[in-house]
Amino acid sequence: MNLPRFYCREALAPGARVELPAPVARHAVRVLRLPPGAPMLLFDGRGGEYLAHIERIERDRVLAELADWRDVERESPLAVTLVQALQAGEKMDFTIQKAVELGVRDIVPVTSRRSVLRLAGERAGKRVAHWQGVAAAACEQCGRNQVPLVAPLENLENWLARPADGALRLMLAPDAEQTLAELPQAGCIQLLIGAEGGLDAQEVIAASQVGFQAVRLGPRVLRTETAGLAALAALQLLWGDFARG
Repeated sequence: MNLPRFYCREALAPGARVELPAPVARHAVRVLRLPPGAPMLLFDGRGGEYLAHIERIERDRVLAELADWRDVERESPLAVTLVQALQAGEKMDFTIQKAVELGVRDIVPVTSRRSVLRLAGERAGKRVAHWQGVAAAACEQCGRNQVPLVAPLENLENWLARPADGALRLMLAPDAEQTLAELPQAGCIQLLIGAEGGLDAQEVIAASQVGFQAVRLGPRVLRTETAGLAALAALQLLWGDFARG
C-alpha cells in the first residue's frame, strides 16, 4: 500500500509527537479524509523518512506520532543544477515540479533579457517561497526525501559571474555541433535554459565565456518548458538513475 507522504520543515525524531503544518493538515483531513490512527510517512528534508500515524485530529490541527526512521533515499547520482530563466504564466510551476520528479538537485531562477515575467523585491521573494513549496509537494508525490533548494531570484548576468565549482556547464542550442551523448560523463552539471525565445546572442556569448558548452538534443526547437525537462531526462538516461532502473 502506498502511504501518503508529507513534508515537515521542523526536525523530526523517532518517538516524537508533532503537529503537522497547516497546509499538510488541511490536505490530510479535508482532501484525503484520513482518520485518527491512519498511517503515513513524514520527512523533514534532512534525509530518510519516518513511519507515523495520526494520533488525533482537532478541527484543522492534526497531531502525529512518529515511529522508526527509515534510511530510504531516492536521489539521483547526478548533481544537476537547473538554471532556468523566468517563464510566463504557470510554466515555472510546471517546470519546477517536473524537474524535481526528474531528480534535479537545485533550481536557480534567473531573469534573462527575453523573460516575459518580471519580478523584484517582496513579490520576487513570495514567488520563490511559492516555488519552494512546489518543490516540496513534488517530493511528497515522487518519493524523494531531500527537497531541492530553489535559490533566490537574480539576474542571469550576475549569476554567470559566479564560479563553476568544477561543474560541467551546458546550454541547449538546436544548431550546436555537439550532442549530449558525445560529452564525457560528468557527475556535477549546471544546465542553463532560456525563457520564451531562448537566450539572446549576448547572453549566449557571456555564458560561453564562463564555460557553458552548447549542445543539441535533436533537430527540433523545444519550448522553454520542454527544453530543460527533456535535457534532464536525457542526462538521467545517459549518466543517472534512468540507466540503472
